[in-house]
Amino acid sequence: MIYGYIRPLYDDKKIEKQHTTLNKKCDEIYYEEHGSPKKRTQLEALLMKIEPGDMIFVERMIVLADSSRHLSELLKVCEKDDVTIRFINEDIKSNELLNIRLNDLMVHILQFQTDIVKQSTTIGMDQAKRNGKSFGRPKKSDDSIQKAISMYHAGFKLHDIKNETGISKSTLYRYLESADNK
Repeated sequence: MIYGYIRPLYDDKKIEKQHTTLNKKCDEIYYEEHGSPKKRTQLEALLMKIEPGDMIFVERMIVLADSSRHLSELLKVCEKDDVTIRFINEDIKSNELLNIRLNDLMVHILQFQTDIVKQSTTIGMDQAKRNGKSFGRPKKSDDSIQKAISMYHAGFKLHDIKNETGISKSTLYRYLESADNK
């Protein structure tokens, strides 16, 4: 049997890209409902169902594993069960002797590590937003901005404007530029 495994990722939250990649290659696809590393019930179900000679297709390493250690453990389990994992984007099969240059291998590993960071950051930010956390610099009050613009047009020095209003030079110029463009 050829199985597919899909889960929402930072750059494919609706799993459309993965589904398109795996749809015609697999006999059965397991869909995880979330991108979190915890409670991956569909991955567990897949690992319980596989038999010797089966193959698991994933679009890329980050779909299957959440860390290098996790990837290593999954590779060991599949090797023990005589199951092959096919990483499509990396064009790597887990049961083949890698005839790949070290430089190319490092590119795949570094991309995997980058994907891990992006995935965990996206999950953390989404959770923080649901809890009411806001991101970025707080907005300056309209009164402070108007006062800074008035002081600028009145000929005050930028240093004095910043001390009086708290508006930095770059912020003031950005507001002046947007006012000129209107």
